[in-house]
Amino acid sequence: MATKFEELNHEIIDFIEKQKIYFVATATEESFINLSPKGMDSFKIIDNKRVVWINATGSTNESSAHIQRNKRMTIMFCSFEKDPLIVKLIGNAKVIHKNDKEWDELSNLLPNLSGCRQIFDVRLEMVLTVCGMAVPYFEYKGERNDLREWAINQGDEGLIDYWGKKNQVSLNGEATHILEKNT
Repeated sequence: MATKFEELNHEIIDFIEKQKIYFVATATEESFINLSPKGMDSFKIIDNKRVVWINATGSTNESSAHIQRNKRMTIMFCSFEKDPLIVKLIGNAKVIHKNDKEWDELSNLLPNLSGCRQIFDVRLEMVLTVCGMAVPYFEYKGERNDLREWAINQGDEGLIDYWGKKNQVSLNGEATHILEKNT
């Protein structure tokens, strides 16, 4: 049975803090829907109505392009262990780049991840819990270090070059503004 909340409560915060993976969904009216898994301890609860997460460098940059045109974002956590539960955080996000005034304050709240290209600041409009009884069991075996190592090996100049080649526009051709906002 689905239950709606206006904000995060202690039980939901405790559940979220135990999760090792979450999923982020964004779209504009015309774009493909983007759904991406996230990990690497990149998520932080600011208060009962606000969360932030680091966006590490990846093959595309859909969330950034989408949020700059349509602020809607859904973040989903689900249990793969004993007690079934899915938590969806539904709200409006803002993209924070390294040259934005909020960058220093927010980046200090999050782990220092090599290759970080944006932070998303999300104001929650609704928190939804659903049963999750069809989600299978999985065992957490650890974090992958592949992306961290790749970003470190690229160095700052290599990352900027990669962003220029792969992260400037979405799959639908929407601008991400990554170079002018991060360099």
